[in-house]
Amino acid sequence: MPFREEALLSYLEGLFGAPVEIRSIRPLAADKKGASLKRFGYGMPLGVAFSHPAGEETAVLHTMAPDAFSHERPSDRACNLLLDYATFNRLPRHVDALDVGALTGDGSLISLGETNEFFLLTRFSPGDPYADDLHRMARTFEASDLDRARVETLADYLAGIHEDKSDDAVRYHRRIRDLLGHGEGIMGMLDTYPADFAQAPPERLARIEEACVRWRWRIKESSHRLSCVHGDFHPWNVLFREGTDFSVLDRSRGEWGEPADDVTCMSINFLFFSLWKRGRLEDPFRDLYLRFWKRYLDRTGDKEILERNQPFHAWRALVLAHPVWYPDLPEGVRETLFRFIDNVLDAERFEPDGIEEFLA
Repeated sequence: MPFREEALLSYLEGLFGAPVEIRSIRPLAADKKGASLKRFGYGMPLGVAFSHPAGEETAVLHTMAPDAFSHERPSDRACNLLLDYATFNRLPRHVDALDVGALTGDGSLISLGETNEFFLLTRFSPGDPYADDLHRMARTFEASDLDRARVETLADYLAGIHEDKSDDAVRYHRRIRDLLGHGEGIMGMLDTYPADFAQAPPERLARIEEACVRWRWRIKESSHRLSCVHGDFHPWNVLFREGTDFSVLDRSRGEWGEPADDVTCMSINFLFFSLWKRGRLEDPFRDLYLRFWKRYLDRTGDKEILERNQPFHAWRALVLAHPVWYPDLPEGVRETLFRFIDNVLDAERFEPDGIEEFLA
């Protein structure tokens, strides 16, 4: 059992507000007779028979085990159980859900049944978003030695965290699947483009989606590349202080992933800010873009990333071209981003030195 019996007793007494006596605890799967066609399930329910002043009853305690069906992370399993509690009692003839809770490291049980929305409390980190640097350079089209040093520092940071590897096919498959199917991923972006948006009619978005699906099957068996990642490494999630001292915010979508996710997330912004102001890629943004990629490749030696980044580039460009996220973007810039998506998805290998060809 993932808990102590005395902890279960304390939990039940708190839930019912009265003394409780536990009669028995048994795995319900043990009651099944003979062989079962279905050999897999998402958890092992426990039947808990107990009595309290209002009478006797039997409850079923459900937990979930990690598996490859989008239940790898504790947060995945929490999501399923919270949804169960929110919906079971709304369906006619469904068994009642009595409570939902969490198990602690020492085997205690904590009730979450009265919760509604969850929150996260973090420490405050001083600093200015790296996006402020890019906005400044977009006004002047000048870069300082510090700007160049910061770009190299960011590339070094990614190279450092990406050194932590794990060859876990299930985790890698999940990350690549979420790249496409998650609501914050490619399909979520495509689904939220306005239906009457002239620059992105449904047939254009469908072609992008189909190309990304092909890329998923091309790269999904690259689990040897699974690395520690940030997951949303863009200029608004990096806070710089003096010099090259910085901290990061809002790690997203899990601990492990494809290094191309982080690299494309940051590097595409050097293109974006130049396109936004000048309609084309110019220095210093071109220099910073190439400097970032060169530093990362020199530090990691990861040439394979040039054949794995294409759907990640498409995803980030879909965000930047999105009229909900960037409603005031000039039409010409959006069109360039869509051309970039088409060109990068059509390329077997992405060479940063040839970036102008991908924007053409």
